[in-house]
Amino acid sequence: MMIDISHPSKVSMMQTVELSRAPIIASHSGVRAICNHSRNMDDDQIRAMKKNGGVIQLVAFNSYVKCDPKKDAERNQIRSDAIAALRTEFGITATAPADVRTQIDALPTERRNAYLAKQEEIVSRRTLGDAPATVADFVDHIDYVVRMIGIDYVGISSDFDGGGGVEGWRSATETFNVTLELVRRGYGEAQIDKIWGGNLLRVLEQVEKLAASAATSLKQ
Repeated sequence: MMIDISHPSKVSMMQTVELSRAPIIASHSGVRAICNHSRNMDDDQIRAMKKNGGVIQLVAFNSYVKCDPKKDAERNQIRSDAIAALRTEFGITATAPADVRTQIDALPTERRNAYLAKQEEIVSRRTLGDAPATVADFVDHIDYVVRMIGIDYVGISSDFDGGGGVEGWRSATETFNVTLELVRRGYGEAQIDKIWGGNLLRVLEQVEKLAASAATSLKQ
């Protein structure tokens, strides 16, 4: 099992790094120095991830990529109200994310597609007159971490099912735009392979080996 530290507090995350024998992951986080959001990682946390040998999956979530705290709070409230109204319109009564997804999946195909289309429109809607984060803004986060701790500890996360997406990467169909921006900035094929999954697979393999070793020790 890989330990994910994208949601815990900084104190909890740093304790995890000290206690874990295995590399850990941040499944969907950003850089606090670029966007001062509580869900993003500061420089101490980023360096700790290298010490642990883990991987940071930089997330293309608009409000974690490019932020203005006051506007973000207003934007989040507008979006929350719109999503609540949409759920009422379609009879979605659950509140827990997993239960919400179950109710959406249970809708007739045509109605489910209509719901998802309206949800995407709400999530990607520009509000308060500000420009949304772009693929270039997103890759700035990748650049920052690469410069600080190296190419071996960086990955990518879309978080589309949680409202993720930036201008130019709103769905899987636009994924090439991220690779294109990486190429424009001088990343080579081997580096891009690491960012697009190689580093995460490396962590998974290391965790599996440690788990197998621990299981063998318990049997002896």
